[in-house]
Amino acid sequence: MTALRSPKTLRTEVLAGLVVALALIPEAISFSIIAGVDPQVGLFASFTMAVAISFLGGRPAMISAATGAIALVIAPVMRDHGYDYLIATVLLGGLIQVVLALAGVAKLMRFIPRSVMVGFVNALAILIFLAQLPHLVDVPWAVYPMVAVGIAVIVGFPRISSVIPAPLVAIVALTAFVLIGAIDVPDVGDEGELPDSLPAWFVPDVPFTLDTLETIAPYALAMALVGLLESLLTAKLVDDITDTHSDKTREAWGQGAANVVTGFFGGMGGCAMIGQTMINVKVSGARTRISTFLAGVFLLILVVGFGDVVALIPMAALVAVMIMVSVGTFDWHSVRTLPRMPKSETAVMLTTVAATVATHNLAIGVVAGVLVAMTLFARRVAHVTQTHRELVEDERGTKAVYRVTGELFFASSNDLYTQFQYAEDPDRVVIDLSGSHIWDASTVAALDAITTKYDRKGKSVEIIGLNEASAERHGRLSGQLGGH
Repeated sequence: MTALRSPKTLRTEVLAGLVVALALIPEAISFSIIAGVDPQVGLFASFTMAVAISFLGGRPAMISAATGAIALVIAPVMRDHGYDYLIATVLLGGLIQVVLALAGVAKLMRFIPRSVMVGFVNALAILIFLAQLPHLVDVPWAVYPMVAVGIAVIVGFPRISSVIPAPLVAIVALTAFVLIGAIDVPDVGDEGELPDSLPAWFVPDVPFTLDTLETIAPYALAMALVGLLESLLTAKLVDDITDTHSDKTREAWGQGAANVVTGFFGGMGGCAMIGQTMINVKVSGARTRISTFLAGVFLLILVVGFGDVVALIPMAALVAVMIMVSVGTFDWHSVRTLPRMPKSETAVMLTTVAATVATHNLAIGVVAGVLVAMTLFARRVAHVTQTHRELVEDERGTKAVYRVTGELFFASSNDLYTQFQYAEDPDRVVIDLSGSHIWDASTVAALDAITTKYDRKGKSVEIIGLNEASAERHGRLSGQLGGH
């Protein structure tokens, strides 16, 4: 409502939506090709996703549409079972996203380290750039100077005026240049045929049986997880850029609901598009749901009402826009600070980048980065655990006291067994855990193994200093974990 009352803000939102819509068209068409469906399936999915998420989502100004990651996941369904099964997969995937959102999956975002986020952003920038290379290979020579001019306009125009987004100026100028000069270069029309009708209600014709569920469920689950991961990471990135907070749980179920709406209109499903979101938020300066809504509306108007005109836009103009999006998305500061960063943090970031670029799947890259981060963290924490031994005299004689400090879990407790001098210790042994915490069954099993080994030598073991949670876990599991 604030934006609607401010002509300047409203103009920013409207123009941002228009720029995003123009950039969405060739991408939606190319993602349709990846999924093995007609271009209109991807274009209609982008329209319904953008419009639906503008009302349902938890992150204003974030763009959701048909994406390459979702296309890769559901392509085998289209190839092996056909269009109706693909739409059924999208519908089930959306429902799974709603269920996961209500179960609190968004809260898991706090377990993604900063180094993974940096790797995610950098990998995305690289992927956006790599996606432009096919449009720069085996093309007329005129494409190269046009891309260079487009980049120059995007970089230089904001110094002259910030009223109109520079990418829109570049697109209009290069399109006019091509039409006036009658220059033959690849255009949007070469990417695929644009639809000439509005999306219609569609219910997939598939048998409502367990066999159908078994066929589509694995792909629907993969689609749900990939979509949520990309969307929540993108929302977190926009939070950082705009210094605002968003409702991640609402965003998660909003993505699911938007996919259900998209499925019933025959769309291929989607999730947040970080490249288009960067155009909207970082390049064009949009901040509200209006830009997201208008991106969807403009997309439909452009492809259905002005398809003949849109088809004439040279791909060189859109390539220039996306190259600058790539440059703006990349975290150059992370490269400059590499020499000062811990090697473990650098390893996590590079793993995320390498896995993402190798698979062209952001979800796989993030999962790989998180796994490496978890492993390195566990290894680092395991080395923090220390055991100190001393001999103490009391009225009953000599006893060995072991003071264990640090967090005890599977990585650290496996070494705990070797820290005791079983042969040399006197008949009484005390293990003081007041400076530590028992986190899992592995630690209880290690303590049982230590006690058992002392028992075999006729020596008694007393464990003291357990905090309440550790005492409860040790009392419940001790002696119940099998052989030692």
